[in-house]
Amino acid sequence: MSSTFLNTPIEYLKNVGPQKAEVLKKELHIFRYSDLLTFYPFRYVDRTKFYKIKDINEDLPYVQLRGRIVNTKTIGTKRSQRFVATFADETGKLELVWFQGAKWIAEKIKPHFSHEFIVFGKPTIFGGHFNISHPEIEPVSEENTTLASALQAVYNSTEKLKTKGLDTRGIARLQKTVCSLIRNNIPETLSKTILERFHLLSREEALKQIHFPQNQEMLKKAEFRLKFEELFFIQLKLLKQKNTREKTNKGFVFSIVGDYFNNFYSSYLPFELTNAQKRVIKEIRLDMGSGKQMNRLLQGDVGSGKTMVALMSILIALDNGFQACLMAPTEILAHQHFETIADLLKPLHITIGLLTGSTKAKERRQIHEQLQNGEMQILIGTHALLEDVVQFKNIGLVVIDEQHRFGVAQRAKMWDKNTQSPHMLIMSATPIPRTLAMTLYGDLDVSIIDELPPGRKAIQTVHRFDSHRDRVFGFMREQIAAGRQIYVVYPLIKESEKMDYKDLMDGYESISRAFPLPQYNVSIVHGQMKSDAKEYEMQRFVRGETNIMVATTVIEVGVNVSNASVMVIESAERFGLSQLHQLRGRVGRGAEQSYCILMTSYKLGSEGRLRMETMCRTNDGFEIADVDLKLRGPGDMSGTMQSGVLDLNIADLAKDSQILHSARNIAIEILTEDPNLEKIENANIAYQFALSNTDKTNWSRIS
Repeated sequence: MSSTFLNTPIEYLKNVGPQKAEVLKKELHIFRYSDLLTFYPFRYVDRTKFYKIKDINEDLPYVQLRGRIVNTKTIGTKRSQRFVATFADETGKLELVWFQGAKWIAEKIKPHFSHEFIVFGKPTIFGGHFNISHPEIEPVSEENTTLASALQAVYNSTEKLKTKGLDTRGIARLQKTVCSLIRNNIPETLSKTILERFHLLSREEALKQIHFPQNQEMLKKAEFRLKFEELFFIQLKLLKQKNTREKTNKGFVFSIVGDYFNNFYSSYLPFELTNAQKRVIKEIRLDMGSGKQMNRLLQGDVGSGKTMVALMSILIALDNGFQACLMAPTEILAHQHFETIADLLKPLHITIGLLTGSTKAKERRQIHEQLQNGEMQILIGTHALLEDVVQFKNIGLVVIDEQHRFGVAQRAKMWDKNTQSPHMLIMSATPIPRTLAMTLYGDLDVSIIDELPPGRKAIQTVHRFDSHRDRVFGFMREQIAAGRQIYVVYPLIKESEKMDYKDLMDGYESISRAFPLPQYNVSIVHGQMKSDAKEYEMQRFVRGETNIMVATTVIEVGVNVSNASVMVIESAERFGLSQLHQLRGRVGRGAEQSYCILMTSYKLGSEGRLRMETMCRTNDGFEIADVDLKLRGPGDMSGTMQSGVLDLNIADLAKDSQILHSARNIAIEILTEDPNLEKIENANIAYQFALSNTDKTNWSRIS
């Protein structure tokens, strides 16, 4: 019955047919009635209000006008034509301009030339006169004057759809047709308990109101109902996956906290752990001793001490007779981890190896042998650890640093390095907003180090325009005179982009002129250099032989020079907030006051200005991540994301955190009482869950 209605092919809807169906499928992935009903409007406008041309101003987001076309012309060659219509009412004239689909628009207007038209669009000024580019336009008819509701839905469309009459009005007509066919044909997906507890509209009523709202209040109710449903089923899926994993994936029981851990903690710990580090280590210890396989995400801002937490966790694995490995996304970071950990563990006589793409064949063979016979206790490396030839005797813990640099398919390979899956600790220095973490990693346990080590001074961040460069150079000279070192970073979005490379080389030359030999030494690092040349330049800077490192974002992760106190970011407007925050985290590693200088041109858009203001206002990575989420949307913040997790139709993670929390809490409640969704009151939920859970690639057991 109901499922038959929703599964009806879209070509069978009145006024669609094969041709329109084809373009709906290609452009909007609308194949069935259900796809059309869940193709939601992106905004609503008050179409009862009409403006006069004399009352238009540029601040209006849109206007609706009523008048006549008094003149039309086609301008330009066949390859780049634009169609211009002069539109007038009794108070004045303006131009309507179409840069695409000129022929189609001309044919649409011509038969109705003597009629009045309704025009809708955004007014702009060009050449001192108002015009509207690509407006919606249609002849005045009884339908569009008498059926205009206070809130009229606006749908995304494309040029191809418009040529088939499927602009926003055309799509609204299809929605009206399909909604008129709904007669108790929409099955309820939520339980009666949930509907009553949250005062939700029925699904059928919500779908009608989302397309044709009676008023603002009913629109809000419809939006809440559909957002709740969407987020509820995402959380239900993630939580069920977590439950399944905990039942089926038994973990090695690390019951001992022994000599390695205790000796290191009491005698060799270089500094007192923060309360946040202690809390997280306790959470990890409980996980690894529970008999369940740990799958934990460790979040912490730059410099919060995640590596120390990882090291203490590794020592617990060693105390229990297991091997451990740490995988990093770059050779630079892998080398840094190796040197740091080898130095810290030197007194404990633990065997540690380093495996990267650059490791020589002879060393490789030795590492493979020591891993297989159990002599090597800790292996640190890059993607090289994923190779099938890398076999452990008894791997018990895998630590993955900067997890978003690895896809889930790559991370999955680490699960097969033992007959039983090792414990997984996944670290991220890119703070993820809580709403996004709950959606991307809802099936993981999450630990957060929300405290910086004592004595760490907050980095002072300032925004300077290009015209202030001489002042910035003066400040850099003062810092160098005080014995400090400086990073100057240029954007290099794609290593093949000549313009970016030119920016970097021009910058290097101008800095070399401003900081000449022999008084100053400047080094350069970028992605087009061979790895040994890059490493040579990096090491010169680490040893303090160069004062300034001019670089691309290759230094975003992994360079830890405590003497570097200034980070200058050129063309800062071209970086995202999270990347700016990561770059800033390369300084402030020592006891001295550190600085971050954001250089931009005067041509800053509102988003660019907000990014600069946010960076100057706060050092809190989680606050920055929240602003970033609002600006950019979720994006692909997790590498190769779990399939389908963020294909949101109506919910907005940046705005709907409260709905997400409610949805997650009720999902937890239901699964606690009815883990297999077998109770009669959860029949609707179980049916919808089975329908929506058709993703064949199951990444659920992978972090």
